[in-house]
Amino acid sequence: YGLLIGGILVFVSAQFGKLQLVALDAIGLAPTATPFASTFASQGYDLFLQGKMEEAATAYAQAVSQEPNNINYIYEYGRTLIELDRPASAAQNRPKSDSELASALGDRAIEAAPQDVRAYTIKANALVWLDDSQSAIPIALKGYEINSNFAPLLAILARAYTDIGRYQQGLDYGAAAVDADPKSVEAHRGYAIALILVGRRDEAIKELEDAININPNLTSPYFELAGQYKGANRLEDAIAAYEKVLTLQPRNAKALLRLCETYTQVGQNEQAEGFCDDALTIDPNYADAYKARGGVRFRRRNYEDAIVDFKACQANDSTAIECYYQQGLAYYYIGGTANCDSAWDLLNQAQQKTTEPTILNIIQTGLKLVTENCVAYNNHALPTIEPTVIPPTLIGAG
Repeated sequence: YGLLIGGILVFVSAQFGKLQLVALDAIGLAPTATPFASTFASQGYDLFLQGKMEEAATAYAQAVSQEPNNINYIYEYGRTLIELDRPASAAQNRPKSDSELASALGDRAIEAAPQDVRAYTIKANALVWLDDSQSAIPIALKGYEINSNFAPLLAILARAYTDIGRYQQGLDYGAAAVDADPKSVEAHRGYAIALILVGRRDEAIKELEDAININPNLTSPYFELAGQYKGANRLEDAIAAYEKVLTLQPRNAKALLRLCETYTQVGQNEQAEGFCDDALTIDPNYADAYKARGGVRFRRRNYEDAIVDFKACQANDSTAIECYYQQGLAYYYIGGTANCDSAWDLLNQAQQKTTEPTILNIIQTGLKLVTENCVAYNNHALPTIEPTVIPPTLIGAG
């Protein structure tokens, strides 16, 4: 009997953790088990298809944290980050942009699975979105050697070659991407970008409409399509595309900003300002929204508030030229000695920051107004404009 009691005590001691969980489970207090990486990845995939990119990225991040070298999870996480495309933001505790994070994932993927085309696809795609297509191409071509029929990779080559001015190669890779997988959203988008940059807008619109029909829950194609609608002066269609984004993501600040810009374009300034207000309510650090709202207020001759917006644009690390020269003009139109000083300084700063002829002409006109109408500057000579350096033509470009 003593041996029996002793045996029971040994068993209980050895199994105490499990028995404790059983007891807690019986009264509903057992801790929740951590899901498997595959569960997080499955959740991420479903969320991606639904267009819920932030939630999808969170799920894939958890999958990758459990299995950091699993190429399936790395690839899906990387392409989700690229689709999400958030900039770095100190205010939102995001020290790196999503594309920078995807680039680091690409490095890890290549190290973990050097014979998998998806590893090179993620790295090259991230580099394209980081405006480094020149570096993306050799990496993408390594992936091409592994699998020359992978549509997302072909789509990246289409974008990258187009970016560096080799348009025919871009078109060829874009068409090949669609042929390789007609149901690939990336393929249609990649081909569309190549078509856009050679002026074939109607064909590009069709490709983007096809991409949306494949998955109407992804927001990026709507932005690209709306841009083409605006270029074709189909402003109602562009507005409808941005409004569709808002039905999918009601707090999408970028869509609200684009509506602000589009309504500004058609002269509906009051409505435009309201959309910019909404964008800034969602993201108080959105420099482009401050720039746009400042522009609207400038047009409405609300110069004081326009200046506040342009200063906020600069304070949020924007280098947008509008936040300098329009701010300078706003100071000029308010008038007064101190404001003339601010106008002169800002217009001169702006002139050093651009080579765009139309903007330089506006800046020179503003400086001329200051010399004519601000007493302290009556004898000031207008600053000269440095000649534009024409870059050499790339050998083999075309």
